[in-house]
Amino acid sequence: MKTQFPKKIYTLEDVSLARSAIGKGYRHRLRVDGSTDFKEKTKRALSLIKTAGYYDILRAYVKRIVEVDGFSQLREVDSEIWANVYTVRDTVEAAGFLVQKAWQMKMHLQGEQYYTNIGERDAVNKRLEFLRALAKNSRDPSVKEECKRKLKLWDDSKFL
Repeated sequence: MKTQFPKKIYTLEDVSLARSAIGKGYRHRLRVDGSTDFKEKTKRALSLIKTAGYYDILRAYVKRIVEVDGFSQLREVDSEIWANVYTVRDTVEAAGFLVQKAWQMKMHLQGEQYYTNIGERDAVNKRLEFLRALAKNSRDPSVKEECKRKLKLWDDSKFL
């Protein structure tokens, strides 16, 4: 019998089914929907996520990344990330954003707070962990440098 992931996550039963499916190894066939430019930039970000070793967590918790004209956000009920073209313009930033949202989806399915200051802090810490892993695993000097620059910006902003 094939492990099922719910089409929508509305109820506690849906959450339980999703959590169980992921626990049994279910991974989504991740889709990217949007303009050609959006798809290309998102696929570059996905390549960085693979390089850092975070693609499995993204595929476990996110079904689809969809281009929207509005705000970029996690859509928990659909296991989707909605993103505008500006969110994916900077490839390293886009990759960090996608990892952060996948982590928030994981927290949601585990019944943890993912939307409060505590949840945001944990998700940002996962993003920083991702940037460190990307800097370590990438062979591209410009990607390594960009990761270091972004980590410094995050470190400097902790005191704001």
